[in-house]
Amino acid sequence: MLPVIEITKRCLEGTPCLESDFDLEIFAPRVRELVKEYGIAYDTDVIVPSDNGLADSVFKAAVELVVDVGMFCKDTERIVKFEEQEVRKAIKTAQRETTFGEGEERRTLRSRTPESKDHPWIFAGAGGVTVSNENIFMRLVENYARMIPKANAITTPCLLEVDGMSIRARSPLEIVGSIRTVMLGREALRRAERPGLPIMNGISTAESAVALISGLHPDFGLRKSDGYMISLLAELKTDFDLLNRAALLQSIDVPIAGIYGPIFGGFAGGAEGTAIASVAFHILAMLAYRASWTLCFPIHIKHISSSSPELIWTASVYSQAVSRNTELPALYYPYTAAGPCTDMVLREFAAQFIAAISSGVSIETGGVAKGKYFDYLTPIEPMFGSEVAYAAAGLKRSDADDMVKELLSRFIEKIPNPPKGSRFQECCDQTTGKPSKKCFSIYKKVRDEVSDLGIEFSS
Repeated sequence: MLPVIEITKRCLEGTPCLESDFDLEIFAPRVRELVKEYGIAYDTDVIVPSDNGLADSVFKAAVELVVDVGMFCKDTERIVKFEEQEVRKAIKTAQRETTFGEGEERRTLRSRTPESKDHPWIFAGAGGVTVSNENIFMRLVENYARMIPKANAITTPCLLEVDGMSIRARSPLEIVGSIRTVMLGREALRRAERPGLPIMNGISTAESAVALISGLHPDFGLRKSDGYMISLLAELKTDFDLLNRAALLQSIDVPIAGIYGPIFGGFAGGAEGTAIASVAFHILAMLAYRASWTLCFPIHIKHISSSSPELIWTASVYSQAVSRNTELPALYYPYTAAGPCTDMVLREFAAQFIAAISSGVSIETGGVAKGKYFDYLTPIEPMFGSEVAYAAAGLKRSDADDMVKELLSRFIEKIPNPPKGSRFQECCDQTTGKPSKKCFSIYKKVRDEVSDLGIEFSS
């Protein structure tokens, strides 16, 4: 694997290029060429393909994309290039498994394959969505741990304010907020009697490398058994703040995730190009950050969600490509269009997780209501998503395709104008965090629907 100093050297000495030229004259044209060269086509009649050849072609195209295009550094406006042998070596030597957590909660994340009966890794919780105060933060995290027994790891919310002051990036408030985030998360897990559960989304409140460092103090910060995320920027880009994180985290030898959100309808084009770009990001995460796992969240440029048929196809094909051709564990992260306490949000989760799990990856439970509104989250959505993902293990892709299409028929027309749902304060008890009877009633209704489709939930 390439050291971060070598990546930095290439950022400083690579070919100069304007970002707009990289997007429009290098990246986008090469993606279009690769789609044609490999005959990759989105079939509107199939949402979860069973064609291994399609997945393998997408993977081969992604390798070529990484070699031909490289990675753009926004700070130096230069292109970082990789030799084909470096790319193939990174794929061949990628870390196959990583262990997280402590005590009774210590578990190992491993890669999966399409239609595998191995249960997926369940990374459950807020998906980094913002909450307005510390009470909501505590109630949510505590109930994630209590209500989702199959959770292997927790993702915490992001704080909007600290001590009544709105957090401002790269200010002392971000430092204090990042420290507070870790302390609150740890206390909430202790109250839920699952103190060993790993927090795998790093520090959700930390916008900068400096803020991340502030939350690593040995007395109160994240542990070496937690998870740490570093973003790759759309499309195929990084910057020095992100590489600073890599330099730090590699030096203390903790598990790093490369996370990325290719944009459907952007420079990658449609479903075919977005699938290729998603796989290319998976490969770049190994090369640029020495990632020991990855997290992908392709997003629709217009709807700001991932529930449309084109995006579910993209997620399925991407998942099959990386799970068939690499051993680096991969997780899928969805954004729903609808908000909490609606039947649509649960149907969106069911469709996306059935597709992803049958295609060979694990999951993080995702961002509700496009992840854009603070306090629009409850424990119900990740609990339901976790149950569906766990139950979908071993499902044949052809059966998953039928299920996903049926679920899509029940919400597809609402995607452009989805129900926003209700805030935590309207859905949950303010003291205990327990969801309302209305939330549980909707949960039971949609759970029964999914069960009728053939998903066998455990008791």
